[in-house]
Amino acid sequence: MDIIVASPTELTFAGKTYSCVVGRGGIGIKGREGDGITPVGRFPLRSLRYRPDILEKPKTQLTTHPIIPLDGWCDDPKHAQYNRPIRLPFSASYESLWRPDDLYNLIVNLGFNDDPPVLGLGSAIFFHVKSPKSLPTEGCVALAQSDLLEVLKNCTTDTFVNIKPQNP
Repeated sequence: MDIIVASPTELTFAGKTYSCVVGRGGIGIKGREGDGITPVGRFPLRSLRYRPDILEKPKTQLTTHPIIPLDGWCDDPKHAQYNRPIRLPFSASYESLWRPDDLYNLIVNLGFNDDPPVLGLGSAIFFHVKSPKSLPTEGCVALAQSDLLEVLKNCTTDTFVNIKPQNP
């Protein structure tokens, strides 16, 4: 069963609709690192990471990893670890997964540009917690934390996020 994102504000899964947010550049064809576009396509859920200091291990069939303060994600298109999880300290550009806000209390890395990564096409496309003001993401799909936990309960290794093109 797919998680369907057919608009920048709604996601459906298992017969239920949830309010979501996507990238500041909307839904479209991803062109480069940092363009803020949420990519169109059907992507597997690779694994779930969560903040164990804030949440208990979520109920899901996905592979699950606790986030620690040394966890990061390489977003440097020139580095061999581009679009891969890394440990800090790290010499190239990266995003810390241990954030002071709640956005990465839960993160699922989507199988976008990772098999193998095309340098510069885009990295760290996650399914994560949305901001309290529902601000756009940098290209990810985000839900309220309670909604994300509810969706994750029904996710399996065969679940995909299917991001549909926006209507013109």
